[in-house]
Amino acid sequence: MLLGTLEQSFIFAIMVLGVYLSYKILDFPDMTVDGSFPLGGAVASAILIKGGNPILALVVATICGALAGLITGMIHVKLKVTNLLAGIIVMTGLYSVNLRIMGKSNIPLFSVKHLFNGNMIPIVTLVILLILAKITIDYLLKTKFGFALKALGDNETLVISLGIDEKKLKIYGLMIANSFVALSGAILAQYQGFADVGMGTGTIITGLASIIIGEAIFKKRSFISMSMTVILGTIIYRTIIAMSLKLGMNASDLKLITSILVVGIIFLKEKKSLLGRGGKKYA
Repeated sequence: MLLGTLEQSFIFAIMVLGVYLSYKILDFPDMTVDGSFPLGGAVASAILIKGGNPILALVVATICGALAGLITGMIHVKLKVTNLLAGIIVMTGLYSVNLRIMGKSNIPLFSVKHLFNGNMIPIVTLVILLILAKITIDYLLKTKFGFALKALGDNETLVISLGIDEKKLKIYGLMIANSFVALSGAILAQYQGFADVGMGTGTIITGLASIIIGEAIFKKRSFISMSMTVILGTIIYRTIIAMSLKLGMNASDLKLITSILVVGIIFLKEKKSLLGRGGKKYA
């Protein structure tokens, strides 16, 4: 149970890194991820059943995720559609796209060669992929481009005043975020041995739950990087879900558990914040 939970945590942590980039860095609640996550699984599965290379499947899935982010960004900045609605539009369209790519609602991968039926131990493969994703996003956020993304999320007016094209910047950010999400979906499809058109349902909530848990516990610890906070939050979230199943909860209740967990943590954070402000006022 512990090993399986850890392996799944590493897979979903890559997705949560993408959600963090769009939701926290860009301040863009991107619903596209509910469609780009299964898109990654659909593309990877379609390549694998035709005898394609597993690594190539990950690369192509990542590129397709970036294209999904590109479409969302274009709808938002070019057509002046609100960020939430733009994501919902693309997410809805991707459902049909994913069905078209897969040809049916579910593709089994048990009889094809993929990353996790070779000689390498699955958790070793997952650690390598997660480390690569972490290094990539850490490096990205330390570049001028990364600082511009942070500034865009904090103060868009400031970015515009500096002569930076905020529209292109936002599109690039969404492309990168959804590429991480699609990569995670492609890895999960290979790990679990099948891709399903509904595997992305609730992805945004899962990502937000992991981010909120990570920030609530580790944010004030300066020696822990942002990406590590996200990864640790994902591990804790997946552990809570695994424990809930172990205690007898039905798998169909997991989305409800996630929603209650998110609301509960937000409530506790808000209550703590109010108490802190009250204490300062009294002092």
